[in-house]
Parts: sequence; C-alpha cells; structure tokens
Amino acid sequence: MVAPTDALEVWTDGACSGNPGPGGWAWATRDGRQASGGAKPTTNQRMEIQAALEAVTALDGPLVVVSDSTYVVNCFRDGWWKGWLARDWQTSAKKPVANRDLWEPLITAVNDRGDVSFRWVKGHSGDEMNDLVDRLAVAAAKDVA
Repeated sequence: MVAPTDALEVWTDGACSGNPGPGGWAWATRDGRQASGGAKPTTNQRMEIQAALEAVTALDGPLVVVSDSTYVVNCFRDGWWKGWLARDWQTSAKKPVANRDLWEPLITAVNDRGDVSFRWVKGHSGDEMNDLVDRLAVAAAKDVA
C-alpha cells in the first residue's frame, strides 16, 4: 500500500537483552505520542512485531509504520503474510510460521484498517526518531529484567 500524503508516521522498535531474554518494545510519533512495554523471556523479533502491533492498534487514521526490522517491513512490503495464510500458517519451507500469536493480530489489524503502510529505516544510523524508540525499548527491557 502506498501511504497517503497526510499519513501519520510512527517509529517502532524492539529490543532484547539476550535472545531470548528480557525484552522491550516502543513506538513514538513526532507529535510526542509514545508507548512502550516489555516482556520476559522473549526475543528481539517478537518485540519488533509487538511494537508494530501496539502502534497500529493505538493510533487512528492513515499510518506509516517506520521500522528498522526487515522482518516486519518485508512481511508487508513483500506480502509474506499472503503466503502464510494460503498455506495455513506454514512457511514456504513447510514449517510453522514463528511468532504466529503476534503476526496474526497484526496482519488482521493492518488488513481491517486498510490505511497502514510500512517503511524501513536503517537502525543506529542517526535517525532521531529511530534512536528515540530504541532508547525507549531498551529501557522497557531493563524494567522487566
């Protein structure tokens, strides 16, 4: 999906101390809205998906999810989820899709809304908002450790 010009951008990130270990997720917008949380034990990939899910379910209107996770962005950009659904939640290698418990509600929310797109940003590259959500996610992981 191509983002409308008036879409709200939301940066998301996940962090994990150890993999698995205590983890954190966060999202933030330029207008100051933000949220974060944590879980243990978890993985970095789970926290990346959780961050996107939390943002998509918390924010209304056209949305661009900006993430440094190719796992999250490529799922939607390249349509991985379509194959997963067609194969009853199996990968192309005929293995169960990892993290289905998070992917399923995220894919459902994105499809139900119809106004969410995804954009990749390089992590730890000086993007102010990506750096912010990274700090928030790391702090949330420390809070649950």
